[in-house]
Amino acid sequence: MSAGVFSRIASSVVRSGKHKPKGLFDFSKQLVVCRVCSAAFHGNIAGVSDPKQTSFVGHNFLTLRDFNKHDIEQLLWTAADLKERIKNNGEVYQPLIGKAAALIFEKRSTRTRMSSETGFAALGGHPAFLTQNDIHLGVNESLSDTAKVLSGFVDIILARVYRHDDLITLTQQASVPIVNGLSEIYHPLQSLADMLTLQEHYGSLSGLTLAWVGDGNNIIHSIMMAAPRLGINLKIATPKGYEIFPEVMADTVKFAKEANTDIFVTNDPLEACQNANIVVTDTWISMGQEEEKAERLKAFKGYQVTKKMTDVMDKDWTFLHCLPRKPEEVDDEVFYSKNSLIWPEAENRKWTVMAVLLSLLTDHVHKTSKPIF
Repeated sequence: MSAGVFSRIASSVVRSGKHKPKGLFDFSKQLVVCRVCSAAFHGNIAGVSDPKQTSFVGHNFLTLRDFNKHDIEQLLWTAADLKERIKNNGEVYQPLIGKAAALIFEKRSTRTRMSSETGFAALGGHPAFLTQNDIHLGVNESLSDTAKVLSGFVDIILARVYRHDDLITLTQQASVPIVNGLSEIYHPLQSLADMLTLQEHYGSLSGLTLAWVGDGNNIIHSIMMAAPRLGINLKIATPKGYEIFPEVMADTVKFAKEANTDIFVTNDPLEACQNANIVVTDTWISMGQEEEKAERLKAFKGYQVTKKMTDVMDKDWTFLHCLPRKPEEVDDEVFYSKNSLIWPEAENRKWTVMAVLLSLLTDHVHKTSKPIF
């Protein structure tokens, strides 16, 4: 990618949007196409061990931006290894006996709560689920003090929060690893589950094209931190005023350039879906945005994923959704179709969060071959 292309992208930032805490990319006058043209990355051949395994012990896990391609592949390999050994082979594998985890949830949850609780317990650890009704989180006790207190009781903290800055505070004050269970900017655990699901379905990721149709939110932000570096091209359609955060776009352009993958950004869902292998969407109204419902429903008119969109995709298209789903985002014909991967995607939340929690506490030894990425 030329410096001129990147400069034009950077200069398109505007500062007037009210839906984002910082500036927005303005695509109202023209589409921005980021093209990097050379061979796509190909992962290692299955069955070859990786001599460059990274130790993540003691690290925080706030965003996949902090991890390189090799790191992301290693976490996915660990998830696949755990799934094969525990689920498919019935192995009792409990390397976390004696370890405890604090699971702090400011927001309600099904998949993140169940995957982290059952996953940590399956590895031999003791998870403690904590809400604002259970502890003095930021009310009678500061977040900083809570982080220090919990560090004396547990070995790791997973937090699902409204403000990403609260995760930063936890990392600064706690003496144990912090895992992002969701914030308003990133949801990296979901992105790992998405990548694992696609790798299982397609056999490899390199050369796939993923279309995003919906809000420029934490889900697509996290996909953007992983997909380009794993060889996946991105085609992103968002309504005007709901675009990707500019900082996230800048990082993604950099990752795409390094990995020789493509980024295409538009306000036209059909254009994004054209010839794509995968289409992904999410809720239009996240927790905390209920007052914006009427405005958002109007802005997202035409963004419901339907057969009209999948008809212009690859004939073997697939569909992902992090759940929970509302009918306005995707119709039943697509959501419940044989092409939908939503149920294995949801299950893979367990194996990927297990991989993260395990990797931050101990060095995992794989028994299975590294998947092809």
